[in-house]
Amino acid sequence: MSEENFKPVKLSDEARRAQKRRNLWLALALITFVVLVALTTIMRLGGGVPERM
Repeated sequence: MSEENFKPVKLSDEARRAQKRRNLWLALALITFVVLVALTTIMRLGGGVPERM
């Protein structure tokens, strides 16, 4: 697709609000996933440290 043929779509106010709502939920899901991975990693790595010393 060339740059000359690209025309942005104008969204209605309702469509813009729905898009923002979806983006917020997606951001919340991503942040939750990152926190869960971090906590799991900390718990797995942190639990065995005293045993190895």
